[in-house]
Amino acid sequence: MVLADLGRRIRVAIGKLGQATVINEEEIKAMLNEVCSALLESDVNIRLVKKLKDNCFKKINNEELLGGVNKRRVIQKTVFQELLALVDPGITPYTPLKGRPNVIMFVGLQGAGKTTTCTKMAYYYQKKGWRTCLVCADTFRAGAFDQLKQNATKARIPFYGSYTEMDPVVIAADGVDKFKKEGFEIIIVDTSGRHKQEASLFEEMLQVSNAINPNNVIFVMDASIGQALEAQAKSFHETVPVGSVIITKLDSHAKGGGALSAVAATGSPVIFIGTGEHIDEFETFKPKQFISKLLGMGDLEGLVEKVSEISNMQDSAELLKRIKGGIFTLRDMYEQFQNIQKMGPFNQIMGMIPGFGPDFLSKGNEQESQNRLKRMMTIMDSMADKELDHPKATELFQKESTRVTRVSKGSGTTEIEVVELLNQYKKFADLIKKMGSMKGLFKGGDMNPMNMNPNQMMALNKQMSKMIDPRMLQQMGGMAGLQNSIFQNKAFQKFKK
Repeated sequence: MVLADLGRRIRVAIGKLGQATVINEEEIKAMLNEVCSALLESDVNIRLVKKLKDNCFKKINNEELLGGVNKRRVIQKTVFQELLALVDPGITPYTPLKGRPNVIMFVGLQGAGKTTTCTKMAYYYQKKGWRTCLVCADTFRAGAFDQLKQNATKARIPFYGSYTEMDPVVIAADGVDKFKKEGFEIIIVDTSGRHKQEASLFEEMLQVSNAINPNNVIFVMDASIGQALEAQAKSFHETVPVGSVIITKLDSHAKGGGALSAVAATGSPVIFIGTGEHIDEFETFKPKQFISKLLGMGDLEGLVEKVSEISNMQDSAELLKRIKGGIFTLRDMYEQFQNIQKMGPFNQIMGMIPGFGPDFLSKGNEQESQNRLKRMMTIMDSMADKELDHPKATELFQKESTRVTRVSKGSGTTEIEVVELLNQYKKFADLIKKMGSMKGLFKGGDMNPMNMNPNQMMALNKQMSKMIDPRMLQQMGGMAGLQNSIFQNKAFQKFKK
């Protein structure tokens, strides 16, 4: 996941202060040295690291920390603010306007992932209801149009290009004019790249830019290059007015810090980051949320946004009504699994939950979890409507064991797997029943855990801990971590808004 090792090392450094008997100047210096060492090893520019260290030490005035305040929290807040200043140039990026054509031109060196990123961005806006399209003006790289055509066809995005026309300026102008006439809102133009910064590349970029007059020029950065990106970004910015940046390959390279510091040096805001090869491994870059995830504090705002995107308000109201009555069926569980799948890769979601951190799941564990979820859904696909909608499905299967045999054969799984699914469902159903009986939880017509008294909260936590693998519970920080993960920052209150 994004700079996972850097985030882990910073969290460990800050965490050591919490274990220290006395927090003095020596302890603070040791913590800052560890944080700076982690940043340098991630290829963050040394000038920026020194500035961050000096600013942190000035702000963490040891005399002010003696007044009974939470020292660890003050220090964590200071480190957070300085890391935020590192990645946030304070410039508002271009925002596309609905109902009118927004021409977006992509530039960058060859191999940075421009063509793939073009498709990802078009798909991102398409999911949000925009009319998006792609124009391939890359006539330099062999197979560029074929790649864009294949990506666009898979994502069902309209595209334009030519196998015969060799002038990228003509292709770009014709494509943009065509899609403007057809009423498209996001018109993305993919341009040629080179293996290095060449005069011919910059001349071509300038000609294409003059021909299509883009609303936004996006520079695609390859995170694996590290600090060399700074000079590269400046060269591109001097030729065409780069309005924003997308960083690719942040999931796989230790030099990702170099890309972030290059952005800080050039002053162009990052708008998206690529976190994998798949079309949905593409995140909007919000500096505060990014640093929160880096420090293991989660990104509840982003999580709520993802939940809101895939939630049907009517279905949510009906589910809330059933929860009030303590009813939770197998169909309800199936629908929740569907929502989890729509939210994107597991590791992205886990990184948004406070207490888990961006490196909570390894690639192997993530794939295993996804496969297990799909297998459970396959089992439920083989169930009859009566079984899916029965308020006490576990008892129904226990009374008639032939149902287990039928479902296992229909889904191509073992009877043991069907029984395991039913046991997992029973834990969910018991939790819902417990929640339905709690006074104050549904005060005002909405589910709000902040209305619960401490005893009710403890009972609910105890019930939830039974559903979670002990190893996972330990990584979350035990019962206290579980409570923070669910209710920190009043996430439920944000969701109902």
